[in-house]
Amino acid sequence: MKPIRLPDPPSSPRGGVPEIFEAGGVYGVVRRAVVIGNGFPGAENQCLGLVRALGLADNQFFYRVTRPRGGLNDWLQWLPVSVHKRLHYIVRLILGNSRFLLKSGGAKVGALMSANGSSLGLSAVLEADAKQIISMARQTFEKEGPLLVVASGRDTISTASTIRRLASDYVFVVQIQHPRRQLDRFDMVITPHHDYYPLTPEAQEQVPRFLRPWITPREPPGRNVVLTVGALHQVDAASLRSAATSWQDEFSHLPKPLLVVNVGGPTRHCRYGADLAKQLTAYLHNVLLNCGTVRISFSRRTPEKVYSIIVKEFAGHPKVYIWDGEELNPHIGHLAWGDAFVVTADSVSMLSEVCSTGKPVYVIGAERCTWKFLDFHNRLKERGLVRPLTAAVDVTQSWSYPPLTDTAEAANRIRQALAARGWVLRK
Repeated sequence: MKPIRLPDPPSSPRGGVPEIFEAGGVYGVVRRAVVIGNGFPGAENQCLGLVRALGLADNQFFYRVTRPRGGLNDWLQWLPVSVHKRLHYIVRLILGNSRFLLKSGGAKVGALMSANGSSLGLSAVLEADAKQIISMARQTFEKEGPLLVVASGRDTISTASTIRRLASDYVFVVQIQHPRRQLDRFDMVITPHHDYYPLTPEAQEQVPRFLRPWITPREPPGRNVVLTVGALHQVDAASLRSAATSWQDEFSHLPKPLLVVNVGGPTRHCRYGADLAKQLTAYLHNVLLNCGTVRISFSRRTPEKVYSIIVKEFAGHPKVYIWDGEELNPHIGHLAWGDAFVVTADSVSMLSEVCSTGKPVYVIGAERCTWKFLDFHNRLKERGLVRPLTAAVDVTQSWSYPPLTDTAEAANRIRQALAARGWVLRK
């Protein structure tokens, strides 16, 4: 009796085989993602960039962990979210809608952070509820397969870790940015190399011995940790090609070379003020001697004094355009059409994005950075990604480097980790 030969799996219209024949069968195909944000574009953009690199941008659900803000609340951001919300509730019962409780601090230059996600191109954002997400993962598993959960920022840690703890058979949880302790609460942690700077001998010498036990992280990266150079983002070759087409009418006629200047704002480990603004304007006057066009953008963190100095110096200059924060944000157009970039040293996100273009990047203020941010800048310089801005810079002399591909590399590591569980991403 001849053995029965089963037919080969039929071909899928998209190529390959139907999902039921793939590793893990129909239950092992990851088709959708849940993004958990914290209300800060820099953190949420990392989640969206990773989901995009994994090919799930068209099937993602966006949730946000929110906490009270304004007035007294701005002094309570160090508290865990749950504790902060309870305390806010109690204080509000006592004081009502007091100005002391609700008033905001000084306004910064740039658009205020959107509360509903419109600044990220999202039409709706739901309040993050671990129980709701767990219920969705369990109830839809047989029909939709596993759920990829991507979170970023300190406020999302509790929600993301709870989802993984209570629904580990149904989800794969990725935490972006170092959660400081108990990294095994997540399937994967994606964080920059410089987050481990406190473990280096150089860093240890800067910390008094009695404080060292309180400095995190305390252990080297484990097997579930993926280290990057900078921050994840949504910029890649495809997005730049698309932006080049979308912004052609705006940029194609501008005199070359086009220099893009991104001004951020001081941070705890990268302090500056009017002195840096004056230094930047002096350098830009020299650059303008051989530069066709300069376009300047500011961050929502840019201090009013820094903004005013730069605007006063270049308002009305025929070669200079200053984005006012009111028109459509030209950032992606700048990345696509810019010939070179100047970035203040404070922003890991901005530097990570411009270094993904392979075009010249000049940094101003890196010598003012301390602790792990100085380590970040040293890594950029070692890889040849950036050079310091000086009065002698000639933007007509171009140079290049292998673009930074942190997001794509992190996405590949997730694919490998999913495959180890017998799961695959939707093709």
